[in-house]
Amino acid sequence: MPRLKVTQKRSEIGTKPQHRETLRSLGLKRVGDIVVKEDRPEIRGMVKAVNHLVTVEEVE
Repeated sequence: MPRLKVTQKRSEIGTKPQHRETLRSLGLKRVGDIVVKEDRPEIRGMVKAVNHLVTVEEVE
């Protein structure tokens, strides 16, 4: 199953509380943090909600 590498590129300071909660749900705590998640619709939705704060790459 494909996986997504999600990297936090911008700070959560000044963002909406929902965006901060989404970053925490993804496992991101600070700028530069990287997590690898399974490519599922739930994860895609979370990434889409905070796409201005993260970058995403598909990995094997």
